[in-house]
Amino acid sequence: MLSYGKNVLLNTNPKEIRKVYLSKSKKDPEVFEYLKNNQIHYVNVDNQMLNKMTKENHQGIVFERDEFQYQSLESLYNKNFVVLLDHLEDPHNFGAIIRTCEAAGVDGIIIPKDRSVSVTDVVIKTSVGTTENVPIIKVSNLTDAIKKLQKNNFFVYGSDMDGTDCREVSFADKKVLVIGNEGKGISPIIEKNCDEMIKIAMKGNVNSLNASVAGALLIYKMGGLIWVMKKRN
Repeated sequence: MLSYGKNVLLNTNPKEIRKVYLSKSKKDPEVFEYLKNNQIHYVNVDNQMLNKMTKENHQGIVFERDEFQYQSLESLYNKNFVVLLDHLEDPHNFGAIIRTCEAAGVDGIIIPKDRSVSVTDVVIKTSVGTTENVPIIKVSNLTDAIKKLQKNNFFVYGSDMDGTDCREVSFADKKVLVIGNEGKGISPIIEKNCDEMIKIAMKGNVNSLNASVAGALLIYKMGGLIWVMKKRN
């Protein structure tokens, strides 16, 4: 698969990189040092060729890499914090969530095989290459995955505006956060299998947040890392 961008290149396992295409005008010492130290083959090309390879902002760097490798659901059973995405569709939201998960120390992300965004070049670029550091699992059936996690002592929290204020919840040690589709939210069948629904308190007139923003707030709250919103009387 093709990836692009400086940060993505520098965060990619060198063993997975096959070939790098650099803009002839690229004069970044950090990039050249990385390529040299890891003995990665590269060729200098003009920007016109890079623009044909991708329509995204490549920053003068496009590279061929191995296909992304998804992990197994079983690899999460002995972990503590998992994020499950219920048919998320926007690759930029997915990439942003991966980046947040990596920063917050989430142990893995679960996505469905059908009707959902997968790990693509756009996702990798948006995540600034953190797809390398967060296990991502693709499953055939989200409900089955939830039930298997519950059997392995995970408590499943779904995010919904009608749920319990997340500031009032004592979160389990082993937990799953379910983030719903950008437009539809969490599907009824998934909500039915959640152990508890939680929400983010809203002070303004807006009654919902972007999926990646809401996800970031809940991930940090559930991870016990930071919480800055004061509870309103």
